[in-house]
Amino acid sequence: LCDSLTRVAHAQREIGLAIGEPPTAKGYPPSVFALLPNLIERGGVGRHGHGSITAIYTVLAEGDDANDPIVDIARASLDGQVMLSRKLADAAHYPAIDLTGSISRLMQSLLGADDLKVANRLRRMWTLYQQNLDLIQVGAYERGSNPELDEAINLHDRIVNFLRQDMHEGKDYEATRSELRQLMAH
Repeated sequence: LCDSLTRVAHAQREIGLAIGEPPTAKGYPPSVFALLPNLIERGGVGRHGHGSITAIYTVLAEGDDANDPIVDIARASLDGQVMLSRKLADAAHYPAIDLTGSISRLMQSLLGADDLKVANRLRRMWTLYQQNLDLIQVGAYERGSNPELDEAINLHDRIVNFLRQDMHEGKDYEATRSELRQLMAH
């Protein structure tokens, strides 16, 4: 199943407002907030003991507002989300996945302890760099004042290369896993 939660929400907003429901958050009537979680749950579950992706939903955040009510419903109801970033796309970084906004609630149960540690370290280095990007770019950050940030700065170009993938480039799971372990090795 693949669908746009944004389009469903907009259609239900039109219906709700037409039948006299009062607008609430960002003009959406209460029926939108009742419909979307039910729709998401109807995506179903896979066979017991077997992982599966039962639905892919897209959400367009109006004005890239991560606090949009439809984004909030999706975030609260789904097992994971892949957040795409215009800023990364504008920098020709593809796929334009924003690590800081993307999550998987199942990651801890799917990865072994070592792989989880490595993945979390990559995420931490990426996030730390992004949080301090303004200081780094204007030269206000003084190396040596934060050893973890120094490490994030040193790893940044290699992390960017790891996260980028050409449209025609294929990477299998084991190759990606090995490359990530090498990148994050102390």
